[in-house]
Amino acid sequence: MAGTALGGEAGTARAEAVLSRLQLLVTRKLDGLLQGDYAGLLPGPGSEAGESREYRPGDDVRRMDWPVTARTTLPHVRRTVADRELETWMAIDLSASLDFGTAKYLKSDLVLAAATAMAHLTVRGGNRIGAVVGTGSGVAKSPGRFRRRTPEAPPAAPVIRLPARPGRKEAQGLLRAIAGTEIRPGRTDLGALIDLLNRPPRRRGVAVVISDFMAPVDGWSRPVRKLGVRHDVLAIEVVDPRELELPDVGVLALADPETGELHEVQTADAKLRHRYAEAAAEQRGAIAAALRAAGAAHLRLRTDTDWLLDIVRFVAAQRHARTRGTTR
Repeated sequence: MAGTALGGEAGTARAEAVLSRLQLLVTRKLDGLLQGDYAGLLPGPGSEAGESREYRPGDDVRRMDWPVTARTTLPHVRRTVADRELETWMAIDLSASLDFGTAKYLKSDLVLAAATAMAHLTVRGGNRIGAVVGTGSGVAKSPGRFRRRTPEAPPAAPVIRLPARPGRKEAQGLLRAIAGTEIRPGRTDLGALIDLLNRPPRRRGVAVVISDFMAPVDGWSRPVRKLGVRHDVLAIEVVDPRELELPDVGVLALADPETGELHEVQTADAKLRHRYAEAAAEQRGAIAAALRAAGAAHLRLRTDTDWLLDIVRFVAAQRHARTRGTTR
């Protein structure tokens, strides 16, 4: 799967092959986690009332069952179960910065992998999944096909909307559309992309944001908080190790994938590498803090690690938290 390029007719067959392999890997690895009682993508509190049980440290006090507590003189909490028909929407960022990778995969590979895993975890029992996809520039006339910019015609809004539909066949079609999306120069307005999940207002469900979150935090933090008021939010952050630290390889020519600007960096300078690592850590800390403040579950996928194992661990941790009566 390494080096997969999304978009373009020449890459269509390759994208299909990669998607088929992804679906096979995800099915084999994640199906074992979903045996037994029904569970949503984010095994949180749900919205349907269930039975009461005695309070345990760590339980959400907002779910106290006061009538039962009064009758038994022991504190009880009301358990809830996940909705049987879940609607999941994904906001997928395919800015030019995602077409980058220095390890096993490109970041865009992990975007597709994450979307595949989310679709597999969601589409069962009549659940629906849809997506809005943001690219640097250009907009699809239909999934996978784009209107080219011309001097005579102004550029259109760089967003593709894929309606939420139930069924595995429809989910596979959605994933094929994502795999066939061409990454354009420029940066997606991540805040505006996330805001599309708030319009029109939908009943409570799951909202998944897949991005490298390289855009300024102030631009997308408020839309994420707004999304979390109504929905369970999962943020999947895609990271490459070179975005966290620089290697000592002498003079390195770097090109900004979104602006095309070139910069030469002397990586032999230990102080420069240290400042770079500090700035990167501060940036990632700000991203994590903003997502935590919004109440979003946060999953980080790296291009130099086993993304599938990271997803499995995350899902297992969420299910464990659910059995303990906690929501995160």
